[in-house]
Amino acid sequence: MIIPAYVARNARKYPSHEAVIDGSLRVNWQQLNQHIEYFAAHLTQKHDIQQGDRVCLVLPNSYTFIVAHFAVQRIGAIVAPINVKLTASELKYIFNDAEASLVITCAMTSSQALQACAELQLANLSIDDMPEYIDRHCTDGSLIELDEQAIATPATLLYTSGTTGRPKGVLFDHKALLFVGMMFATEMQYRPESRLLSLMPFTHSAPLNLTLVGGTIMGSTHVVAPTFTPDLLLNLVEQERTTHFFGAPVAYLLTAQHPQIGAADLSSMTHWIYGGGPLAGDHARRVQKAFASDQFYCVYGLTEAGPTGSLLLPHEHRDKAGSVGKRAAAFTEIRVVNEHGELAAVDEPGEIHISGEGVMREYWRNTSATHEIFTSDGWLRTGDIGVRDADGFYWVKDRIKDLIISGGVNVYPREVEDALASHPAVLEVAVIGVPHEQWGESVKACIVLREPVDESVLRAHVEERLADYKRPREYQFFDELPHNANGKILKHLLRL
Repeated sequence: MIIPAYVARNARKYPSHEAVIDGSLRVNWQQLNQHIEYFAAHLTQKHDIQQGDRVCLVLPNSYTFIVAHFAVQRIGAIVAPINVKLTASELKYIFNDAEASLVITCAMTSSQALQACAELQLANLSIDDMPEYIDRHCTDGSLIELDEQAIATPATLLYTSGTTGRPKGVLFDHKALLFVGMMFATEMQYRPESRLLSLMPFTHSAPLNLTLVGGTIMGSTHVVAPTFTPDLLLNLVEQERTTHFFGAPVAYLLTAQHPQIGAADLSSMTHWIYGGGPLAGDHARRVQKAFASDQFYCVYGLTEAGPTGSLLLPHEHRDKAGSVGKRAAAFTEIRVVNEHGELAAVDEPGEIHISGEGVMREYWRNTSATHEIFTSDGWLRTGDIGVRDADGFYWVKDRIKDLIISGGVNVYPREVEDALASHPAVLEVAVIGVPHEQWGESVKACIVLREPVDESVLRAHVEERLADYKRPREYQFFDELPHNANGKILKHLLRL
């Protein structure tokens, strides 16, 4: 079955069971399925969305996002959730690359999106209250027939920036995402009575495919909010008696410092899940103590893999915190391959590869990049350097392409470098990740100037071109940058 078919099944199995809680809005599975049906019909009849069309969502976590996401897929179109923090320039590139037929946004996130749409003359909808919108606009017309067997057709297009600075679309079919969702539902013991708290944005692969898709397959309740704050996390766990939460390590580190965490009732939580980076040593112990729980799970993977990869279980944290686990997740295999193309020996560095049914179909209209990321035997190259220790646990040591992970979100140095280099005063620039107590890493710009310019001018220049999370937090100016004989900047020397 395709992904929206599980909503229809839940409507038959659990019609009155809560499907989504969004603030004061509480919707059961029967209501959710009806809203999806009506909105899908509206998209085809009023906006001429057809099978294979791309519809971009610039929306925070919300009931509107969930209905739009499943409605687009129900038609057989491809849903493209886009990071709401991107600038109009960044959005314009993605809309154009995807050849989007429609953009759906809301008042909270519409400013930059509507500017990009205007420049492209692209159709758009701004929806703040999905039930009200459906009541006013979507109650007429025949419903779209649900093609439950179109499992091999494209479903989702997620954009992730490459080292060239050009965002690449990662295309998944329904089958792959169903395997990803089933993997996580299996590993994290989702049940219909589970209550999944989603504060990390659905525009990223883990919250979208692991939580939204995985929970929908099992008929779990989705508790959503448009952003993350420690207050929201603690309050919603208490109020809604949630059972599962996925967050970046920084979400746990920030919440662990909250003055009220000791008084919060977190007893309903059975699974505290984190990814986008490990919680090592002292950080892991600090978080476990603050949350008064040892039920922490680390998951490792990458967008192109679904994400699927490996996982570190609660009982393994005592001795192996900082590792990404001993085994691959369900339906997945993992290996470390050395520079000779052979399986790496114990403690020998190599590239981590992943294989399984949850990997991407292709990079959107990018044959060369698709070819490069897959090995000759069909495994996915992660670009991460890792080792496997004597006990069989995997450790990520570095990133081949200098990827920066800040607060669990990928930042690609080349994209930041290009933005800075576009200023006429900048002669040369290298961007690196530097350790950060809360975020894991933060972005640092190392710059050689062509002519004197104040740091504030460069900050303003970057603000016009990059989303907040990509902008350098630290600037350092040099007379010259270190290079090798071929002229390549030696970034490892800048990290010293």
